[in-house]
Amino acid sequence: MWGTPLLILLLGGGIYFFFYSRFVQFKHFGHAINVLLGRYDNPEEKGEINHYEALSTHLAATVGMGNISGVAVAILMGGPGAIFWMWVSAFFGMATKYFTCSLAIMYRGKDSCGQLQGGPMYVIREGLHHSWHWLAILFSVAGMIGVLPIFQANQLTQVIHDVMLAPFGLGDAYYHSEWLSFRISDLLTGLVLTALVASIIFGGIRRIGTVAGKLVPVMVIVYFITVLVIIFLHIEHVPTMFSLIFTDAFTGDAVVGGAVGSVILIGAKRAAFSNEAGIGTAPMAHGAAKTDEPVREGLVAMIGPAIDTLLVCTLTALAILITDSWLTTSKEGVSVTLQAFNAGVPYGGYILALCAAIFALTSLFSLSYYGEKCYAYLFGAERKKQYLIIYVASIILGSVASLKAIISLIDGMYATMAIPTVISAVLLSPKVMAETRRYFARMQERRQGLGKQ
Repeated sequence: MWGTPLLILLLGGGIYFFFYSRFVQFKHFGHAINVLLGRYDNPEEKGEINHYEALSTHLAATVGMGNISGVAVAILMGGPGAIFWMWVSAFFGMATKYFTCSLAIMYRGKDSCGQLQGGPMYVIREGLHHSWHWLAILFSVAGMIGVLPIFQANQLTQVIHDVMLAPFGLGDAYYHSEWLSFRISDLLTGLVLTALVASIIFGGIRRIGTVAGKLVPVMVIVYFITVLVIIFLHIEHVPTMFSLIFTDAFTGDAVVGGAVGSVILIGAKRAAFSNEAGIGTAPMAHGAAKTDEPVREGLVAMIGPAIDTLLVCTLTALAILITDSWLTTSKEGVSVTLQAFNAGVPYGGYILALCAAIFALTSLFSLSYYGEKCYAYLFGAERKKQYLIIYVASIILGSVASLKAIISLIDGMYATMAIPTVISAVLLSPKVMAETRRYFARMQERRQGLGKQ
């Protein structure tokens, strides 16, 4: 699925939204922060959670293993230059999120139980002609599979093995059969994760939003401080690493392919998994926000890629590059980041294990909400709890499956989800701009009215 056409759709769509919105990232970032801080919250407005909880719910899913493990995968597959193209994708992805999440409020629809819902499938159903409805079905089918927590479960299981079991000579007993081979400790870890996640996700979006709102800021700060310490201890290498990122981005010295196009593609794929701009998950989270102002929710959503890709992914990349863990290990995914932390600071592996556990768990909580909404759209909201059974069972599968197989499946589903999301956003973009002009005209009148008092 990931090829030139999809790259054009995601990057090209982001560039289109950026210029069509007249540089929304630059013009209204300050106002977006004010909205996020609750200065415009109205508890009487429709929705389930406030702006901050909506962003936290989405960041709980995106600021996760995609930032810890996905960056390592990008560097190993595409070289340091892949990070540059992650930045480019994230920058234009901010504009994409503005449009897709504004639409999630503009075109909220009711599910089979009469509850107000948001997301690309409802945007397509409510905003486009019925001949486009097949896109809503395509998104929902791909979404149900794409948000299964197999990647997060796999990488968290790997961290637990590498940090808590392997150093003591434990956890290396395998089960072998004609069809399966896996570490028994991974299966046990998966069972524990399944029980923990089930206790949260069956509580619904309010419980997820509350938990995410408390855990996300803590995990970002702890991770942020630790990586800054690693960078400070190797500060003399930082200029060289930035130079390497920029030069490699245009020389295309990728492990696979070896061409600039390959590096761009790898960077765009990992950015999509990191911040999910254009994928369609963010509109489902932000569509639950308590607001009647689509523009405000679009502005809050726009902050997401700045945090999870431009900030967190960049710090992770620098930690991996300046410690040379990407050159000195034969391991993959989170194990590479783990080696960077061990080399960078005392007890770094344990700190990363703690961060990874919180990252992965909050991702597991939030992703369930997305899959549940896709399932409810297809089969009825009264049956949505059926999906949660499938969801928690997949945690066990992810714990024992191979990383390469998991990445191939999730990448394919994310690619499929992007097609309906971006196409519908482009078709409805004039509606977003009309609403944007009306909103800021009202804000201008409000400021002028206050000035006359």
